[in-house]
Amino acid sequence: MIPDVMRAIEISGAGAPEVLKPARRPVPVAGHGQILIRIAWAGVNRPDLLQRAGFYAPPPGASDLPGLECAGTVLSVGPGVTRWKPGDRVCALLPGGGYAEYATCAAEHALPIPEGLDLRAAAALPETAYTVWSNVVMRGGLQSGERFLVHGGTSGIGTIAIQVARALGATVWATAGSDAKCIACAELGARPINYREEDFVAVMRKAGGADLILDMVGGDYIERNITSLADDGRLVMIAFLSGPKARINFLPVMSRRLTLTGSTLRPQSDHAKALIAQELEARLWPLIASGAVCPLIDSTFALQDAVEAHRRMESSNHVGKILLQVSEES
Repeated sequence: MIPDVMRAIEISGAGAPEVLKPARRPVPVAGHGQILIRIAWAGVNRPDLLQRAGFYAPPPGASDLPGLECAGTVLSVGPGVTRWKPGDRVCALLPGGGYAEYATCAAEHALPIPEGLDLRAAAALPETAYTVWSNVVMRGGLQSGERFLVHGGTSGIGTIAIQVARALGATVWATAGSDAKCIACAELGARPINYREEDFVAVMRKAGGADLILDMVGGDYIERNITSLADDGRLVMIAFLSGPKARINFLPVMSRRLTLTGSTLRPQSDHAKALIAQELEARLWPLIASGAVCPLIDSTFALQDAVEAHRRMESSNHVGKILLQVSEES
């Protein structure tokens, strides 16, 4: 039986983590092509922090509740849904609404729980897997034998990006800001660069230049990334923790045939996200089943402790994903 009301965490106003408040909300109804999920675990992501701070509004029609990924059990399906049925266990990319007991999403944006994972581990995948695969593989075109650099190697994105690149046969470097985080990157298969002690540009130029760089820092890293690329190299931007603006000399871009690109996931069309989901199930899910790629979980918090989860992420001390436990696994 589907209840009428659910527990949720809402954003009471733009500001610090304390603006996250417990609330009661109506349980959403699955529309055409949608499924309703009883959430067991939800992921915490940087876009949640940006939304809470008032800098990342939900797209039209999406829930105003934060939360872009979850794992749980299908409770009901809307008209036109044929793949899923009540009782199926799924992990899913959400347009919003993950900080709640129930959420709806497009049926095509849900995926089966990868073989060997429980709901807790699976909840750490959707936002990260969609982002990494679409930018490193589909957009960045990473190939076996190439040199790959990822900034923020111990973030949720970074830990999966390292493993995916290694599984595809690339040599991987990762930047991190402490010896402990560098050790974590090394354990995942990357050659760590402590950016507080080393210049990643010098390291990559000595290695022959990066064929692909995945960057979420921006700011002055943009020009430094360009210098770090090998001829015909590609730079993919997915976030701007240090700002979106930089002065760039485009002569090296032209003379060395470099590609500068990037994307954000949330504003993309349902169709575009469905295509990414198909790629994930066909190519990444087997790597997860084989053990070549596994989500790394930093910490978990109860739903009502979302404030503490946001504080943990803002500290930048985490290694891997931060999760919210919403309900007991069924």
